[in-house]
Amino acid sequence: MSGTGDLLDLDITGVAHGGVFVARHEGRVVFVPDTVPGERVRVRLTDTAKSSFWRAETLEVLEASPHRQLHVWRQADVDVPPEQRPGGADFGHIELAHQRSLKREVLLDALQRFGGIAAPAATMSAVSAPPTADGGEEADGETVDGTAWRTRVSLHVDDDGNVGQYAARSHRVVPLEDLPLATAAVERTALELRGGEPGRIDLVQPADGRVRVLPRPQTNRDAAARRGRGGRPAPGRRSGKAPSHEVVVERVGGREFRVDAGGFWQVHRLAAHTLTTAVSGALSSLPGDARAVDPDAWHLDLYGGVGLFAATLGELGGPSTRVTSVESDARATEHAGENLVDWVGARAETARVDRWLARLSAEASASERERLSRGVVLLDPPRSGAGREVVEHITALSPQTVVYVACDPVALARDIATFRAGGYDLAGVDALDLFPNSHHVEAVAVLTRG
Repeated sequence: MSGTGDLLDLDITGVAHGGVFVARHEGRVVFVPDTVPGERVRVRLTDTAKSSFWRAETLEVLEASPHRQLHVWRQADVDVPPEQRPGGADFGHIELAHQRSLKREVLLDALQRFGGIAAPAATMSAVSAPPTADGGEEADGETVDGTAWRTRVSLHVDDDGNVGQYAARSHRVVPLEDLPLATAAVERTALELRGGEPGRIDLVQPADGRVRVLPRPQTNRDAAARRGRGGRPAPGRRSGKAPSHEVVVERVGGREFRVDAGGFWQVHRLAAHTLTTAVSGALSSLPGDARAVDPDAWHLDLYGGVGLFAATLGELGGPSTRVTSVESDARATEHAGENLVDWVGARAETARVDRWLARLSAEASASERERLSRGVVLLDPPRSGAGREVVEHITALSPQTVVYVACDPVALARDIATFRAGGYDLAGVDALDLFPNSHHVEAVAVLTRG
């Protein structure tokens, strides 16, 4: 009987959601990072507590896949001891084209297993550059190896003043030697950092090109969590004190968006353009002669942030488009109101999406419901997805079209299953590789009322 710390030689048979790969030992699933399907590897078991699956770390590649490459982040390559490999680039050892094949496989598997779709149709695309940047110059596209794209990076500072990324599945800070997924300016700034208070340091490079350094010292609660007394902070929750509210400007398709330097914006330098192009294309390609966005209908942008997608709907519908952006962050809502000023029918409301929809369902007049039934509901929820309650509120409003922007395939698939139960058909999914060399994949799904 094997246990934690034991060495095994395993054959990798597939890819799993979450940046790990699948092997089997005596009938039991073993999840292994830093490998490629088709390889034989030597691993060390790290977690054998569960009866359903174990976890292991890769020590040596015995038979390599033809799709393996030298890791784009040298510190994270398989010849580095596992405890010294920084996290955040868990597909960096795989050729870029094969990374995308694996991501599409994960998405399709999720849609089948959790969405109940027997043969889902999904395209897989890279990020795209706008045809021209401001000033008429050609915008730089993606690099050949999928590096130099991050304009926003969170680094950690430990009690000894080391600055770096956590090693995978740990709170151990690995000091930086380089940062290849970041833009050159962000990487240069990161490597110049020296110590600081324990906690986090966020680096942000908006459209003006200047990198902001935003320290987030840890609180007592964060320290307790790191020592194991309080558990790990919830995903997406910021630790430490918020930085000052400097407002920066991002540009997408010739339009400017105001956002707090420490607020949410897409991390890939081309992501906002790629996503808005995908949303516009998906809506414009729906069958029928009607406009993609009816300006006389009522459209919703849920989890709307600073109004990026509300502006996309407005541009499709014209200056009189009625669109409401709903976002729980008051600062983001304030910016959304400013960013959407070109549309007389645009509103930005601060509220939790589930509560706002519940109130709308209870209070909407007959004429408002009729307008909603001709409208588009666009939602861009957090990694955990929208959830059954939110989806059922949306289906009860019966909008003509739903556009779901997702950053987690399983959460997307579960929510699609709820939409389908509420009378909606999946028209298509466009998977976008906004996070090259990591396992993450973005998707734009379009659902229409059956």
